[in-house]
Amino acid sequence: VGQVVLPGDLLLLPAHYDEDAEGERLRLSAGTAPQGRLLCGPGLRRSGAGLLVTKCGLLRHRPGGGGAYWVDSQQKRYVPVKGDHVIGIVTAKAGDVFRLDVGGSEPASLSYLAFEGATKRNRPNVQVGDLIYGQFVVANKDMEPEMVCIDSSGKSSGMGIIGQDGFLFKVSLGLIRKLLAPKCEIIQELSQLYPFELVLGMNGRIWVKAKTVQQTLIIVNILEACEYMTAEQRKQALAKLSGN
Repeated sequence: VGQVVLPGDLLLLPAHYDEDAEGERLRLSAGTAPQGRLLCGPGLRRSGAGLLVTKCGLLRHRPGGGGAYWVDSQQKRYVPVKGDHVIGIVTAKAGDVFRLDVGGSEPASLSYLAFEGATKRNRPNVQVGDLIYGQFVVANKDMEPEMVCIDSSGKSSGMGIIGQDGFLFKVSLGLIRKLLAPKCEIIQELSQLYPFELVLGMNGRIWVKAKTVQQTLIIVNILEACEYMTAEQRKQALAKLSGN
């Protein structure tokens, strides 16, 4: 864990899986089939007795339960992943299906019934150019990506059409993962500066809205620059803005 892995590497668990054991759980050598439950995240794919690496990056691990493994990579183009929450732009209406640009290699489809309370008579008011926040239910290399705006219980849970007022911009996928991390210091510090609304998409898109256009643009500039700033530089910039 923490080492650089390349596409094609096969990761196998040691013969005896011990939750209390210290050190790396996965190794790049021959071994027996994995024992116990583990979650396979982005950059990894199950292959026979192990996990096959599909992206170049650093191998990461999150303890708890059976443990989760994924590859932390700095890719530029977004690849849809099942369960990811993204921001899409409606590009066309095709019968009962909307086509959305999610920044991937092909557009995603969204049924008009995939909204909370939507029926054949009560259709959602979705127009070309609207921003949609939803999650993928189908996303693999052999099928067209499909999105929904409801969870497993049929509730919207914050998903749906994003308001017209606001500013949409794009950042790197690495920054999005950092902002979505629990107890993100960047979001906490910004919330003390101005009250604002924020929607983060795993496809690198961010929608933000503050009370005024000036405050909105200040937050946008800080979010775009924070990827290349240290924590001390960020705090100095925020302190200067709060003083004004």
